Amino acid sequence: MPEIFKRNITKFLKHADYTPLKLGQLAKALGVSSEDYPKFKSAFDQLRQAGRLTLGARNLISLPPMSGRITGTFRANPKGFGFVIPLEPNSYGDLFIPPDATFEAMTGDIVAAKVVKKGKRAGQMRYTGKVVEILQRAQNKFVGTLLKQKDGWIVQPDGKGFSEPISVDDVGAKGARQKDKVVVEIISWPSEKYLARGVIIEVLGRAGHYESEIKSIIRQYHLPDEFEDDCIEQARQVSAEFNTDQLGSRACSPATKKEILHFVQNDKEKRREDITKKIIVTIDPPDAKDFDDAISLEKNADGNWVLGVHIADVGNFVQPDSPLDAEAKERGNSVYLPGKVIPMLPEILSNGICSLQAGQKRFVKSAYITYDRQGNILSRRFANSVICSSRRLTYQQVDRVLKGHTKGIEPEVIELLKNMQTLSRLIEKRRTKNGMLHLDLPETELIMDKSGRVVDARPADAGEPHTIIEMFMVEANDAVASLLDRLNVPIMRRIHPEPDVLSMKNLSKLIRTLGYSLPRTPDRKAIQDLLAAVEDTDCSLAVNLAVLRSFEKAEYSPLHIGHYALASTHYCHFTSPIRRYADLLVHRVLESYLQKRLDTVNRQQDLTELGKHITFTEQRAEDAERELKTVLVLQMLSKHIGDELDCVVTGLAGFGVFVQSRKFGVDGLIKMADLGPDVWKYNQKNQCIVGQRSGCTIHLGRAVKVRIVSVNVPARQMNVSPAEPLKA
Repeated sequence: MPEIFKRNITKFLKHADYTPLKLGQLAKALGVSSEDYPKFKSAFDQLRQAGRLTLGARNLISLPPMSGRITGTFRANPKGFGFVIPLEPNSYGDLFIPPDATFEAMTGDIVAAKVVKKGKRAGQMRYTGKVVEILQRAQNKFVGTLLKQKDGWIVQPDGKGFSEPISVDDVGAKGARQKDKVVVEIISWPSEKYLARGVIIEVLGRAGHYESEIKSIIRQYHLPDEFEDDCIEQARQVSAEFNTDQLGSRACSPATKKEILHFVQNDKEKRREDITKKIIVTIDPPDAKDFDDAISLEKNADGNWVLGVHIADVGNFVQPDSPLDAEAKERGNSVYLPGKVIPMLPEILSNGICSLQAGQKRFVKSAYITYDRQGNILSRRFANSVICSSRRLTYQQVDRVLKGHTKGIEPEVIELLKNMQTLSRLIEKRRTKNGMLHLDLPETELIMDKSGRVVDARPADAGEPHTIIEMFMVEANDAVASLLDRLNVPIMRRIHPEPDVLSMKNLSKLIRTLGYSLPRTPDRKAIQDLLAAVEDTDCSLAVNLAVLRSFEKAEYSPLHIGHYALASTHYCHFTSPIRRYADLLVHRVLESYLQKRLDTVNRQQDLTELGKHITFTEQRAEDAERELKTVLVLQMLSKHIGDELDCVVTGLAGFGVFVQSRKFGVDGLIKMADLGPDVWKYNQKNQCIVGQRSGCTIHLGRAVKVRIVSVNVPARQMNVSPAEPLKA
């Protein structure tokens, strides 16, 4: 509990709108109960003793003041200046670094900076800084496009992290050619007078080609590539041992007693429930290969629903501290890129014996949840099982069946799907009543030709079958977390902290500028009502994005915080162990429970650091997927300069308007000068841009048709302009 309070106090004090409060006021703002106040006070005292906050005049609490020298992470701006984000938060915030004081620092570098006072403005001291030492370079290898200049060769780096060109010599050593994608290693860093210099260490292929862009993203994000030989050998060995049990060799014949015993390391036998005769289905996208969850649904003698969520028992094949385990831990998760998957486990496992393929006997961990007729949970049970999936279904097939198109589908499967629909609706209704939030952030599915070029896009499928599976997976995750929390064993949780009061106040202000009402400190019900009110309106995307940005990101941590958006007190990830290491960790603890060996759970394991690592790998995968999608779409749009796009305003700044294409999901910028013949001013307080002569107002959520002006693929930028004059 003290660690949770420390986290909440520090986060609250770091907020840009925080004004110093007394201890009692701070406790009230953070929603601390009288029962928890002693623990809160203890956390506060520990932070104060460590020098991470100060108690000033009138006992007002704040972060420490800006010192004369700070250490932090440098963030460069393309215009030459930058900021240092302090490693230890202070009351001032980020430190501005002028263009002539960056000391050749680049985005991501850990630097030491000298702090200089610049006088007061509006009663607050202003500071500027000078980088005096680079303590650690973020990276020394960059991906970019090789270009010929009059005075030599340069590599123009991809992305927004480092925008300055890198000078290179001897390009022929690697056989590189003009407009090749290359990896360059820095041999001297940039200065005020000279570009960075580097040497080409790898040629990835022609810029713009799909394979080259895939390789570029993999190198840029340091994504894992091929598995080491020891991992492949271990995967082959456990696969061969599984096959000798003959469990997968005959299609769904009843398992014998001998077959439901599996020899694990140290030759101990583990009995499994034989449920190979049950009607069990998997439901996944059409191109899926790793099926890690399957569903059964029956009624018991009392007429209550018994939902079975059966999850691939990956822990049976990946032993702790083995080469496979070490590699899975390092990878953290599978990475899903357009047209390519980088799996967490070798495909002989992820697409083989761990995948719940139809007609094949597979080992699973089963979570059984019993519901009454209103969808309320009556009981939960867990078991090790052997299943044989009756049907491999796609979301599209299920959607057709639920709409009455049942040709070619067995009657028992049709009945199962209709029952699944009934139960999932009851679960969703209950969870929504309890405060579960659903953000409507539509995803785009790219349509690619055989060469990997994007030729079009369409909204990603998000029909009711997705909701059915989502509800069942959430229920299973919740059930496992509730069990293990009750047993008081350390686990890797999936946490989503409650948003702080200041973020909610700012959200409320923003929403009111859009013409909707929201309390100053909204609860889940108020947010639900807001999201329902904007559904199917032009400002739906902008409002949903605003709500999302006011929340913290969900992460992996052993802290017992719960999941705010799902309204779950207990939550972990259990349902995808093929592609998420966090789930595999939870499976191992559940296995200890099933084997009545909870005393063997590793209570010394540093789940905090491991949680940070797999949270990082998850975010890295999301960023890589998003950037590759952007690259592929911008490559296509670069050949359509002058074409029109239907967009929505998603951001405002002093230099222009950010819009997002409804169809392609990419962002564009309308510069102030391109808004039209008027004097345009950004009104930060009212969150709008106003034409001084026309009175035309541009606000978040406004629908606008734009024309593509220019596309810069390496910089991931698209400039657009209004396709027709803006009107009030």
